[in-house]
Amino acid sequence: MFNHRVASWHPGILTLLNWAVTVGSVLFCLLMLPTRFLGMELLGIGPNWLLIWVVAWSVKRSVWEGIFAGIVLGLLQDAMTSPDPTHAITLGCVGFLTSVLKKQRFIQEDFISIALIVFVMAVVAETIFGLQLSLMANDYGGSSLRKVEYIWAYYQRGALASAILSSLWAPVIYFPLNLWWQKMKLLEQG
Repeated sequence: MFNHRVASWHPGILTLLNWAVTVGSVLFCLLMLPTRFLGMELLGIGPNWLLIWVVAWSVKRSVWEGIFAGIVLGLLQDAMTSPDPTHAITLGCVGFLTSVLKKQRFIQEDFISIALIVFVMAVVAETIFGLQLSLMANDYGGSSLRKVEYIWAYYQRGALASAILSSLWAPVIYFPLNLWWQKMKLLEQG
């Protein structure tokens, strides 16, 4: 029913609708970053919604599309938080690694594999972010606010909490978007 009604629309309208859904989902994830509902927080840390979106996007895209999406969403997150250190590097790496996983055919599309990918990518992203903070601490002479020992002590808790929550909430973003993008791709081909 969806395909018959929508398939008769002008291709330009379909493209515009697809972009609206994609950009709307990014805005939704951006707005969810600072939001903490009951059950969405562990040790004061919430899910990394933008990381989930980058994984959802990159699973079926080329490496360059994954990197580009990660960098753009990282810059958007920097605009909402602090650009120092940048989230563009972490999310760009997530986009790259997820796209490479797809190319290697290591993954299947089910709940467990997507949750596992998000879990691993959240740990990778937090590790890269922790490395950036450590390098900054060394550049600034290891001020008391950013001593490397404190950074890695926090990293252990933060990475695990972020990975657990992000992997649990990944299907909320992944499955609706994946279904939408599949239907749009079928409409483009047919």
